[in-house]
Amino acid sequence: MVPFPEEPAAARGTSEAQPPGPAPTAGVAPLPGPGPSDGPEASVEKVEVELSGPAGAEPPQPPEGGWGWLVMLAAMWCNGSVFGIQNACGVLFVAMLKTFGSKDDDKMVFKTAWVSSLSMGMIFFCCPIASVFTDMFGCRKTAVVGAAVGFIGLMSSSFVSSIEPLYLTYGVIFACGCSFAYQPSLVILGHYFKKRLGLVNGIVTAGSSIFTILLPFLLRLLTDSVGLFYTLRVLCIFMFVLFLASFTYRPLVPNAKDKESGTKGGNRFSLFSRRKFSPPKKIFNFAIFKVTAYAVWAAGIPLALFGYFVPYVHLMKYVNERFQDGKNKEVVLMCIGITSGVGRLLFGRIADYVPGVKKVYLQVISFLFIGLMSMMIPLCRVFGALIAVCLILGLFDGCFISIMAPIAFELVGAQDVSQAIGFLLGFMSLPMTVGPPIAGLLRDKLGSYDVAFYLSGIPPLIGGAVLCFIPWIHSKKQREIDKTTGGEKMEKMLENQNSLLSSSSGIFKKESDSVI
Repeated sequence: MVPFPEEPAAARGTSEAQPPGPAPTAGVAPLPGPGPSDGPEASVEKVEVELSGPAGAEPPQPPEGGWGWLVMLAAMWCNGSVFGIQNACGVLFVAMLKTFGSKDDDKMVFKTAWVSSLSMGMIFFCCPIASVFTDMFGCRKTAVVGAAVGFIGLMSSSFVSSIEPLYLTYGVIFACGCSFAYQPSLVILGHYFKKRLGLVNGIVTAGSSIFTILLPFLLRLLTDSVGLFYTLRVLCIFMFVLFLASFTYRPLVPNAKDKESGTKGGNRFSLFSRRKFSPPKKIFNFAIFKVTAYAVWAAGIPLALFGYFVPYVHLMKYVNERFQDGKNKEVVLMCIGITSGVGRLLFGRIADYVPGVKKVYLQVISFLFIGLMSMMIPLCRVFGALIAVCLILGLFDGCFISIMAPIAFELVGAQDVSQAIGFLLGFMSLPMTVGPPIAGLLRDKLGSYDVAFYLSGIPPLIGGAVLCFIPWIHSKKQREIDKTTGGEKMEKMLENQNSLLSSSSGIFKKESDSVI
């Protein structure tokens, strides 16, 4: 659904269609907790934040609904179409082997694995760049252009004649478009929701679970009936709908009270002053890495993901080799999708009740189970046991995904969350890219997936151990900031008292002189 064109700012008034609130990039009310804009060294960032409203005014709160529910549905479709396709890549992986495979090529599994892993890696690699475009041009424009590029890449992938061109069309162009469409969908939710952000993120990220449940069967049906190329053309429909859905990312506008205050305060408080008349002062805001807790988080998450994507790429091939007589083998991916959706809703709601940065402990638990379940895949001798493992794997995969954005908001604050998420996703690109090809190479060399799955479970355990330190680091930094802030307040109070005493003694002296 495409919204009506926006009216000029002066004509909007207090229209009920436009919920009151801040601008997309500069007007979100910062969440509690230290961030890169806290402290005396960040006065420039504080000046930029002040552009969203008049001095001394309370920043408007997210509307917690209204048009935001439509934005939530659009973001849900984005997550579903982008990561549903990626998570169902195991079916496309088998179809690519069948279409381009050759018995003379003993490294075909390794070569084909690069297509899906490169695509997933590029989605995350481009996120820092997408975050900059989001800050400069807004969520709507960035997402619309991204969806269009993704459509072009997916359509061009349906006309290749060998596996190598797919590295460019599917692995780079399609993935870059998905990245520019996906990253704004994370940011826009924080502008419309705050109290319900955990729940809304759970619902949005559940979109990929719903698509992961349905797409394996659809893709298997399409690849068997019309082949790989027409299947890719059918998937282009999903990207076209995403193109239309991205138009719902409407920027928030100030209410009548904010406009009146902004008019009295001068043009420097105009909602669009920063967007139109002053470009961002920092293209890449590396100041967020001064937040130690965020820096540890941005290192621990990628460390945990070297084996994360291996089951999604190779599980279907493994099932075909291990359980040759089984039918409906796509059910393993469906099981991951079902419980992943449940996990995103469940843990997204739980995260709303977990205070502050302690939400990280949920990710620690999720990585523990993801690592253990990955190691247990080769131990499953019967198909039912493998299904049980996939159910647990999906549940905690949903936990990890759904609370990523709320943790970022807690660590750096709302005004820096776009680039914070972008940097994190960029760092995630390397392990997501190299993990599946390494597993494919081990399969080609050893003739079995057992060692590949055993090794894929180790990084999540290590990464989860690193994340355990974040709440302690964050609370320690918070105490230092509170101590510094308390000392500054005490000094200011003493200065005010001394000034008051000086003025009082001056008045007393004047009165004495007049009496004399």
